[in-house]
Amino acid sequence: MKFKVIIAAIVLSLALPVTAQADIVQRGYEVALSNVRLPRNPGGTIAFKECDRCDYVVLRVGADTLYRLNGKPVRLAKFREALAMVADRDNEAVTVLHHLERNQVTEVSVNL
Repeated sequence: MKFKVIIAAIVLSLALPVTAQADIVQRGYEVALSNVRLPRNPGGTIAFKECDRCDYVVLRVGADTLYRLNGKPVRLAKFREALAMVADRDNEAVTVLHHLERNQVTEVSVNL
Protein backbone atom coordinates (compact mmCIF):
# COMPACT_ATOMS: atom_id res chain seq x y z
CA MET A 1 0.00 0.00 0.00
CA LYS A 2 2.83 2.40 0.84
CA PHE A 3 4.36 1.72 -2.55
CA LYS A 4 1.15 2.86 -4.33
CA VAL A 5 1.02 6.04 -2.26
CA ILE A 6 4.65 6.83 -3.05
CA ILE A 7 4.08 6.24 -6.78
CA ALA A 8 0.95 8.43 -6.69
CA ALA A 9 2.87 11.19 -4.90
CA ILE A 10 5.67 11.04 -7.47
CA VAL A 11 3.23 11.16 -10.39
CA LEU A 12 1.36 14.10 -8.85
CA SER A 13 4.57 16.00 -8.20
CA LEU A 14 5.58 15.56 -11.83
CA ALA A 15 2.22 16.96 -12.93
CA LEU A 16 2.76 20.25 -11.09
CA PRO A 17 3.90 23.13 -13.27
CA VAL A 18 7.58 23.87 -13.16
CA THR A 19 8.32 27.40 -12.12
CA ALA A 20 11.15 28.83 -14.13
CA GLN A 21 12.56 32.26 -13.70
CA ALA A 22 11.96 34.28 -16.86
CA ASP A 23 14.92 36.60 -17.27
CA ILE A 24 14.53 39.49 -19.66
CA VAL A 25 17.73 39.71 -21.68
CA GLN A 26 16.89 42.35 -24.28
CA ARG A 27 14.49 45.23 -24.53
CA GLY A 28 13.15 46.35 -27.87
CA TYR A 29 12.16 49.87 -28.79
CA GLU A 30 10.21 50.88 -31.87
CA VAL A 31 10.61 54.59 -32.48
CA ALA A 32 9.97 57.04 -35.29
CA LEU A 33 12.96 57.79 -37.47
CA SER A 34 12.50 61.48 -36.68
CA ASN A 35 13.23 60.65 -33.01
CA VAL A 36 16.52 58.80 -33.64
CA ARG A 37 20.06 60.16 -33.61
CA LEU A 38 22.35 57.56 -35.13
CA PRO A 39 25.96 57.06 -34.02
CA ARG A 40 28.69 58.59 -36.15
CA ASN A 41 31.12 55.73 -35.57
CA PRO A 42 30.83 52.07 -34.54
CA GLY A 43 31.95 52.77 -30.96
CA GLY A 44 29.61 55.68 -30.27
CA THR A 45 26.12 56.11 -28.90
CA ILE A 46 22.63 56.10 -30.30
CA ALA A 47 19.98 58.44 -28.92
CA PHE A 48 16.23 58.10 -29.36
CA LYS A 49 13.00 59.01 -27.67
CA GLU A 50 9.91 56.83 -27.52
CA CYS A 51 7.49 59.73 -28.01
CA ASP A 52 7.68 63.37 -29.02
CA ARG A 53 7.39 64.57 -25.41
CA CYS A 54 9.69 61.89 -23.94
CA ASP A 55 13.31 62.46 -22.97
CA TYR A 56 16.07 61.01 -25.12
CA VAL A 57 17.48 57.62 -24.16
CA VAL A 58 21.21 57.39 -24.89
CA LEU A 59 22.73 53.93 -25.30
CA ARG A 60 26.13 52.62 -26.26
CA VAL A 61 26.73 50.83 -29.58
CA GLY A 62 29.75 48.70 -30.39
CA ALA A 63 31.64 47.23 -33.30
CA ASP A 64 29.41 44.15 -33.03
CA THR A 65 26.14 46.14 -33.26
CA LEU A 66 24.19 44.93 -36.27
CA TYR A 67 22.52 47.42 -38.60
CA ARG A 68 19.75 45.98 -40.78
CA LEU A 69 18.25 47.74 -43.78
CA ASN A 70 15.21 45.93 -45.22
CA GLY A 71 16.26 42.78 -43.38
CA LYS A 72 19.83 42.74 -44.72
CA PRO A 73 22.88 43.56 -42.61
CA VAL A 74 24.74 46.68 -43.76
CA ARG A 75 27.60 48.81 -42.48
CA LEU A 76 26.83 51.81 -40.31
CA ALA A 77 27.88 54.27 -43.05
CA LYS A 78 25.46 52.75 -45.58
CA PHE A 79 22.72 52.60 -42.94
CA ARG A 80 23.16 56.31 -42.15
CA GLU A 81 23.23 57.19 -45.83
CA ALA A 82 19.99 55.29 -46.55
CA LEU A 83 18.16 56.84 -43.61
CA ALA A 84 19.31 60.34 -44.55
CA MET A 85 17.41 59.95 -47.85
CA VAL A 86 14.04 59.24 -46.17
CA ALA A 87 11.62 62.13 -46.72
CA ASP A 88 8.80 61.19 -44.33
CA ARG A 89 10.78 60.52 -41.17
CA ASP A 90 7.74 60.62 -38.86
CA ASN A 91 6.13 57.57 -40.51
CA GLU A 92 9.17 55.29 -40.66
CA ALA A 93 9.79 53.05 -37.66
CA VAL A 94 13.23 52.09 -36.41
CA THR A 95 13.67 49.08 -34.12
CA VAL A 96 16.42 49.23 -31.50
CA LEU A 97 17.37 46.12 -29.48
CA HIS A 98 19.10 46.85 -26.18
CA HIS A 99 20.94 44.03 -24.38
CA LEU A 100 20.24 44.80 -20.75
CA GLU A 101 23.07 42.83 -19.15
CA ARG A 102 25.77 44.30 -21.41
CA ASN A 103 24.00 47.67 -21.54
CA GLN A 104 24.68 47.90 -25.25
CA VAL A 105 22.58 48.07 -28.40
CA THR A 106 22.85 44.79 -30.33
CA GLU A 107 20.76 45.67 -33.38
CA VAL A 108 19.21 48.65 -35.14
CA SER A 109 16.87 47.86 -38.01
CA VAL A 110 14.49 49.59 -40.41
CA ASN A 111 12.34 48.46 -43.32
CA LEU A 112 11.89 51.19 -45.91
